[in-house]
Amino acid sequence: MTAPFRFPRFFVTNPSPCPYLPGKSERKVFTELSGDNAAELNDALGRIGFRRSQNVAYRPSCADCSACVSVRVVAGEFQPNATQRKLIRRNSDLTVTACKPWSTEEQFALLQRYLTARHPGGGMTEMDEMDFADMVEQTPVDSHVVEYREPGIDGRPGKLVGACLTDRQGDGLSMIYSFFDTELEHRPGLGNFIIMDHILRAAQAELPYVYLGYWVEGSQRMQYKVRYRPLEKLSRSGWQRFDPDEQVQAIRGAQTRDEPPLPMELTSMFRK
Repeated sequence: MTAPFRFPRFFVTNPSPCPYLPGKSERKVFTELSGDNAAELNDALGRIGFRRSQNVAYRPSCADCSACVSVRVVAGEFQPNATQRKLIRRNSDLTVTACKPWSTEEQFALLQRYLTARHPGGGMTEMDEMDFADMVEQTPVDSHVVEYREPGIDGRPGKLVGACLTDRQGDGLSMIYSFFDTELEHRPGLGNFIIMDHILRAAQAELPYVYLGYWVEGSQRMQYKVRYRPLEKLSRSGWQRFDPDEQVQAIRGAQTRDEPPLPMELTSMFRK
């Protein structure tokens, strides 16, 4: 008898400076996603805290730190609060389209403006159009670029103001990376709206979860991920609901910034 797919081989990166906690170093364990069963492997690894970058699944494997915690929103139970409902109404005129994972000049231009405004000097600012195309198009799973556009005129597409590279997994949506126009004064909180839109659409599709990646306790720029309830975190004993008091404390420290860039090595290290 033969196994339905080859057991994956895992590798570990060399330690490097942590992008979230000063004075810490980070290390990742990773494996390649390839072959006919890449989607099934990605689903299985996603349920135990792995994230996807191109054709690689990875998760933190730091020797002396466990601050990175996988979090996911329970989509079917999400109830936006008053502030979130206002944000949804403010952006209800946007046209949302799930596009095939093909990169465009318009998307890349928006990403560059976003990185310049929010993450100057970060690793992703060095990306060129080929790097961006690799990030979007090198996917062995069911992926889309979800575009957010302002209303068009005379039947023409409106201005692209936001986008998110999103994977559809067996148990939910995984938000790989989102970016948006930071200069729209009439649309504050656009990044948070993109997250909520994913949560609401997952619920409509009867998908249980929206995976937000890693919450890093002690890193202010990662605290925005605890704004959404109910939220689950992955522990050694499995997925558990956030304690309400713990989540309130984290929310009080949350900033309005959105997800930081993926470290550059995850968008270029495995390029063929």
